[in-house]
Amino acid sequence: MSTTEVDFLDRLNRFFASLAGWCFDHRWWVIALAALMLTSAAVIASQAEIDNSFEAYFDPDDPTYHAYLRHRETFGSDEASYILYSAPGTENGPWDMDIMERIAHLTETLEDEVPFILEVESLANAELMVGGEYGIEIIELWDEFPEDQQALLELRDLYLDKPMIVGGLVSEDAQIGGILVRMDRTSSDPVEEIRFDPEKGDERDNLYPQVTYWKIKEILERPEYEGIVFHHTGDVPLNALINILIGEESFVLGLGTAAVVGLLLLFFFRSLVGMIASTMVIQLGVMMTVAFMTLMNWKLDMSFGSIPTLMTAIGVAHSVHILSEFRAFFVETRDRRTALVRTLGLVGTPSLLTSLTTAVGFASMSFSPIKSVAHVGVYSAVGILAIFVLSLTLLMSLLSFGSPTPRNADSAKQRIQAKGGPWIIGFLEATYRFVIRFRKGILISFAGLLVFILGGISILKVDSNWLNDFKETEPVRVASLFAKEHMGGMSSLILTFDGDGPGSLKTPDAMNEMTRIEEWALKQPLVGQAYSISGIIRDLNKTFNENNPEYYAIPESQDLIAQYMLLYETAGGSDAVRLVKSDYSSAQVDLRIRLGSTSKVAEFAEDLNTELEERPLEFTQVRITGITSLWMKLFDYIEISQIQGFTIAFIAIGLLLCLLFRSFAVGAISMLPNVFPSLLTLGVMGWFDIPLDYNKVLLASVAMGIAVDDTVHLLSRFRHEFRARGSYEEALRAAMLDVGRALTITSIILVFGFLVLLFSRLESNSTQGLLLAGTIVSALIADFLLMPALVLTFKPFGKEKTGSDATATAS
Repeated sequence: MSTTEVDFLDRLNRFFASLAGWCFDHRWWVIALAALMLTSAAVIASQAEIDNSFEAYFDPDDPTYHAYLRHRETFGSDEASYILYSAPGTENGPWDMDIMERIAHLTETLEDEVPFILEVESLANAELMVGGEYGIEIIELWDEFPEDQQALLELRDLYLDKPMIVGGLVSEDAQIGGILVRMDRTSSDPVEEIRFDPEKGDERDNLYPQVTYWKIKEILERPEYEGIVFHHTGDVPLNALINILIGEESFVLGLGTAAVVGLLLLFFFRSLVGMIASTMVIQLGVMMTVAFMTLMNWKLDMSFGSIPTLMTAIGVAHSVHILSEFRAFFVETRDRRTALVRTLGLVGTPSLLTSLTTAVGFASMSFSPIKSVAHVGVYSAVGILAIFVLSLTLLMSLLSFGSPTPRNADSAKQRIQAKGGPWIIGFLEATYRFVIRFRKGILISFAGLLVFILGGISILKVDSNWLNDFKETEPVRVASLFAKEHMGGMSSLILTFDGDGPGSLKTPDAMNEMTRIEEWALKQPLVGQAYSISGIIRDLNKTFNENNPEYYAIPESQDLIAQYMLLYETAGGSDAVRLVKSDYSSAQVDLRIRLGSTSKVAEFAEDLNTELEERPLEFTQVRITGITSLWMKLFDYIEISQIQGFTIAFIAIGLLLCLLFRSFAVGAISMLPNVFPSLLTLGVMGWFDIPLDYNKVLLASVAMGIAVDDTVHLLSRFRHEFRARGSYEEALRAAMLDVGRALTITSIILVFGFLVLLFSRLESNSTQGLLLAGTIVSALIADFLLMPALVLTFKPFGKEKTGSDATATAS
């Protein structure tokens, strides 16, 4: 090691030591400044808004998002609430007179009271086209309600003969009914357009879709609908519950994590001051992160869900290293100020290195094409650096309080406890001996494990299923599975057909192409129902020909199509308005799909492209659009973000470590145990069929960012001890018994902290908690086994010293 490097490190160590002394001497000023920062951050953070819309993921200039907005302007929102109902104990189910009357009343109530809706469609007001004296008549049950049960059952047969009704508003066995509540808003609309009560501001429950969800829920629970079993699913409850749970659990789980961390800190260090001080530092860091987001006009979205827990993890690492060293020095020096100065002089530099490398790991995500993930990369890096500064200032000042000297400082028991206690010392001694004895076997074992890991990564899927975000017992998941089983589907997949200009879609050729694609789509396992202008035309043709099934087809004459539509509009038909532009230049086919993984939708899109290549369209052009197209594009971005973020993090952290350690060899060796946890996590996800989705896109970079903390602390101490002793084995033992106890305690605390996520109502959060806990364990194993084995094998710190050289080095 060069003299320049030693001087630089010494100056840095002396700076941190003097900083600790200054914080001790001016603790009230530091605390006052921290209190001012806390108050300011709390005020600013209280104005943070929640946003789970696609606007949180896509840049407004994104071509796919821009195409979605154009479709939205033409055809309106494709979001909906879907309410299924049954009537257990009644002979005719939804077709019972009393049930039908109450459903008619419910339909009207929903239209009158629920905010942000476009229309409500149920069996009570569905358009039933029948032949009449003057050609066609459109019947809606609530206009001319049947006089008795028998008359209603006769109408039932007519409804069950309508393809656009069965599978959407009534099941094939006629035992399940459906109410489709179409929205006039989408989650991507500006906040001023989804605010319900202007006086209540932008509180979560005053915005769409939450306000819509709560109102529908309240209506369905009213006494007048007792005896009817409802299952509420669709875009509105799914989006609303995600937003609600993010808001509630970000606070509750963050508080739970803080409580677990605090109790474990108290258990390990037996210091109430240390526990309270560490908790305050961490929570202030989280608060400052949220305040920074608010100042940047960024909102709390799905990507933010686990950030408080991650910030807690980062803060714990700093606190444990400081508390661990402080406890040992306090027993040794018997002076609180001296102990703080020596502590920060020893751990300040490694803490700086870990903060920089971890911040770089997070900041690598700022290049992601997913807007919310790019934001995470920035505000997480800011939060990490804020916690570092607070740990070296506020934590030092708070630890200055207490007894000036330790009690029973001369007792052997307290000295052992200061080193972590008998079980930690025994564990570290055993680990050290294991590495010395089985160094080669460790390297071979990790090489073999790497093959297993790469096999899992090779089968890792980029996929998502909204249902899997919720636990199996959540009502919205139960309702969605019920809809999937009994109805055609509860989510929309939009196919947009464009012609050559006004009137171009009114021709038989164009209509037949739309029909062909619609019929092809209905044969795919994903699709259960379809609504289209071509379906209305075919139904009209069949109705005009005495309901003969052979006439459920597009008429051969364009004039006849025009006449049908004129009669339809004259009779009061209105369903066509949302399916085709008034000039017939563009139309949409609304496919109701069974909620499943995004990969299934991608397969559908590929199959559609194949169908179009084999049998090209001549008179129309078709494309997939709507919310579903955004999901597919989002998963392209996820794959890009994972590869790009991991690569940038790997290169940036590697270069930074090489620069900080002034050695390419040391930097290269340090990267192997950093990469291992990330790769292992991805490999486990592959083997256990856990898809990489928008919740887990940060895992690899986050895993590397957390793992690098342990590596830097242990490697820095390893090198420090080698400089003092001149022997790799002696240096390893000294480093393991000293900094190793902090790494062990940190890992235990982080594992239990991340396992708090198991109590989330979101299955995605629980899975992420397990994966992160496993990452912490694997990082500790890599740092305690792989990294020492590599250092002992390649000896990157230089040659060992013997005899007089070793004595001189020790001096």
